[in-house]
Amino acid sequence: MTAVLSIDFAAAERVAVPDFSHRPVAVEVRDVSRNFTGNSVLDSLNLTIHSGEFVALLGASGSGKTTLLRILAGLDAPDGGEAWVPAARTVVFQEPRLVQSKSVWKNVVIGLSGKDASRERAIAALAEVGLDHRTDAWPATLSGGEAQRAALARALVREPRLLLLDEPFAALDALTRLKMQRLIGELCQAHGPATLLVTHDVEEAILLADRILVLKEGRIGYDTRVRLPHPRRAGGEEFDALRDTLLAELGVPQAH
Repeated sequence: MTAVLSIDFAAAERVAVPDFSHRPVAVEVRDVSRNFTGNSVLDSLNLTIHSGEFVALLGASGSGKTTLLRILAGLDAPDGGEAWVPAARTVVFQEPRLVQSKSVWKNVVIGLSGKDASRERAIAALAEVGLDHRTDAWPATLSGGEAQRAALARALVREPRLLLLDEPFAALDALTRLKMQRLIGELCQAHGPATLLVTHDVEEAILLADRILVLKEGRIGYDTRVRLPHPRRAGGEEFDALRDTLLAELGVPQAH
């Protein structure tokens, strides 16, 4: 995995690490709990995400990562506590979830109305993700990477203040995954939504996030800011040290 992710971004201009503490709060979660058949998945969880901040959420399978994302998306409700989120929010799932009976551009603006649902607006969004040459294509003719780019265009055309990403690269091959990681990073910097990425990939989290959380026993068990400037590449003393720390927090200590 390390060899695959060692893409060189050195040719791009390096951007200083931003400070989000003085920006408006986009997400506020207070004492949120969620239980399933008597099992506590989220236990009085607290979380704040600021506008423009890219947060990655790590955790073992079944730790509650997707449950938290679904609550923030309005797809589930907590059993206790409160969560404040922007009305303008959208989700990109692991599967593109395109409507097969609609062309690509119509999928991008599905659910919108008036000028917001125009072909021109869809093409502009598709151009941002490098897919405007597939405007009139049918979803069944798209590759996995193209379908996921269409899903990303559908999310960003809504100009969300909160972008929720539920393992959006998990089903992609290694090369396409790298390209999508870089695209997501560039688009989030350009559009500036608060972003929450649920992932199992520690290196992906370090490459993309301003801040990384580890979910343990229903709460945020570890919270760290990534001090590496953008654009990033895997490897190097600071990168490796943070990766080892995160893996240890996830119960995977590294041998030296």
